[in-house]
Amino acid sequence: MRARTALAFDYGRKRIGIATGQELTATTRALATVNAINNKPNWEQIEQLIAEWQPDILIIGLPLNMDGTEQEMSQAARRFSNQLHGRFGLPVELVDERLTSIEAEEIISEQRRSGRIKRSQAKISVDQIAAELILQSWFAQ
Repeated sequence: MRARTALAFDYGRKRIGIATGQELTATTRALATVNAINNKPNWEQIEQLIAEWQPDILIIGLPLNMDGTEQEMSQAARRFSNQLHGRFGLPVELVDERLTSIEAEEIISEQRRSGRIKRSQAKISVDQIAAELILQSWFAQ
């Protein structure tokens, strides 16, 4: 069995962070941020990334309340995952993404303090790093 390549998505109504990773080594890399237009994903950009990276599986972060119950964004993420599966025919898995955005913001703050990124890059990077954290948690399952 060969190791699968995965694309992970941190879905948001304004921005969607995307990361890639490889299952055998569980390595991940923040990849891109796709802007949503009128609360709709930019499917053209997503299609380009899927064509370029040729993933075997798509991982979508599922936002949950701290007690594990679903919220409004949970349903939006489920719709997005269904749309991905319908458009690209790839297997899709949902992963609990509680606290990934907070952890991503902490990572970005540290990068800003150390001068590795500029303030203007921080918002976009948070979404990508959150996607990377979602993928890392999927690998850890």
